[in-house]
Amino acid sequence: MKKIALLLSVCFLITLNTVVAQEEKTFVTKYDVKTTPVKNQSRSGTCWAFAGISFVETELLRMEKGEYDLSEMYIVRNVYPIKADNYIRMQGKANFSAGGQGHDVINSIKLSGFVPESVYPGLNYGKDYHDHSELDDYLSLLTKEALSKRLKSKSTFSDELIIATLDEYLGSQPKDFTYKGNSFTAKSFFASTEFITDDYIEITSYNNYPYYANCVLQVPDNWSFDSYLNVPLDDLMTIMEHALKNGYSICWDGDVSGNFDRKTGLAQLPDETTEVTQKMRQTAFDKFESTDDHLMHITGLSLDENGRKYYITKNSWGTEHRYKGFWYMSEQYLRMNTVAILVHKEALPEKIIKEIDFMN
Repeated sequence: MKKIALLLSVCFLITLNTVVAQEEKTFVTKYDVKTTPVKNQSRSGTCWAFAGISFVETELLRMEKGEYDLSEMYIVRNVYPIKADNYIRMQGKANFSAGGQGHDVINSIKLSGFVPESVYPGLNYGKDYHDHSELDDYLSLLTKEALSKRLKSKSTFSDELIIATLDEYLGSQPKDFTYKGNSFTAKSFFASTEFITDDYIEITSYNNYPYYANCVLQVPDNWSFDSYLNVPLDDLMTIMEHALKNGYSICWDGDVSGNFDRKTGLAQLPDETTEVTQKMRQTAFDKFESTDDHLMHITGLSLDENGRKYYITKNSWGTEHRYKGFWYMSEQYLRMNTVAILVHKEALPEKIIKEIDFMN
């Protein structure tokens, strides 16, 4: 018993020392892009909307257009009917879920503009936080029923029920509103900010697609079959660092299923001394070990006490975490688990732009 107790004590001390070592990790910020406050997606699968809107708000700051608090749920409300229509027209062979991609935000803005959070909080169901558990269940049932009715009786009435359900839970789309003494529609408000949706590009890095060419990234949440620029892994990392160095933030899509520690606020590989290669990354993607399960917003770059790079990443899980809603993701973690990024076209280094132009 004494030996067992001693072993348990040693294990406890090793675990405690490991946690303390992690908690005492120090960072020196190298690049820091000014951004807006952290928000909370709460009980909703809408990280893509929160990351995308945070990215847009930060772009408006970079463009010196002022600080905005934009509505994520306005984007969600506009994307769902398009996603449902796609599912029905594809006869149930397309993905329909709460998830999405960074381009969904950009595409929605291009079609329907955006509005302030105060105009459309998306909380029409009596709660002061987002909870889509019931909404998601209803939408799933309705889309399946709409498809069934379309196939059997050619009826499209169920499509209207999807719209009515969204209006009931999130609220009807605002036709016009007043903001800081001026009247707007969603489209005129968007136009007033001079945000240009065509200025943004999504980039990925897998060797099952040609490099320096566009590809349709085969992940479930790319339900709209949008194209991504595919580049080698080293170029992807170069783009991210170059963007931050020049004041551009990054909308990040990747995997947070493993080694993403809520207690320490760190995302790192078990062995940070291992350099992740394109082959290692591809293997993880092919085996579904690295999937597109979460979107966040990268706003900076720091160096730890060993000089290793960690990307400062704004999450949408509120501020009750070690770094008040931000995570530090290591360079090797990003090399392994980045599925795609969304950045301004001008954030790409000239050398990579020339390579793309040469290959096309």
